[in-house]
Amino acid sequence: MKFLKAAVILLLFIFLGAFSMQNSNAQNFTLTSNSFIDGQTLPAEQIHSHFGCSGKNTSPDLKWEGAPQGTKSFALIVHDPDAPRPTGWYHWIVLNIPANVTSLKAGQQINHPMMQVKNDFGGATYGGACPPKGHGTHHYNFTIYALESASLIPTPGSTPDSVERQVKKHALASATITATYGRE
Repeated sequence: MKFLKAAVILLLFIFLGAFSMQNSNAQNFTLTSNSFIDGQTLPAEQIHSHFGCSGKNTSPDLKWEGAPQGTKSFALIVHDPDAPRPTGWYHWIVLNIPANVTSLKAGQQINHPMMQVKNDFGGATYGGACPPKGHGTHHYNFTIYALESASLIPTPGSTPDSVERQVKKHALASATITATYGRE
């Protein structure tokens, strides 16, 4: 009985130690951008160039660091939760970013093994901010996910929100920065 109790206590300490180490690693996972300031308005470079918007529709510079041990790839999702639809609006999804890649330059071409997934604009590219006129300020969440899987392949016809659910199932940690934009 003493042996069983000691074994249970030892397993509990191992589990709690691994859990706190993973949480500690996740807390060190950060995302930054030289293209915009977290919490501030997106510049014209990241605003869409169609649909009544007159920006440059260029993907921003993004850099991340502090990914937890066991990260085999990254996924990037840019989402506007304020869009007037139940799932919000997905602006950009990039999957299978190799674990040794820790940044994307502004306007960078996305090449194999990375893949872009169809966004809510209907294309597999970056789609800049362009909320409906008079809809107020929207928030654009740029989230990088550290994944325990080296590759995610969405099924044909997958919706952006189903891809996000798949990404979250494989996530070890995530880091988000948010920018805003609105049109009068």
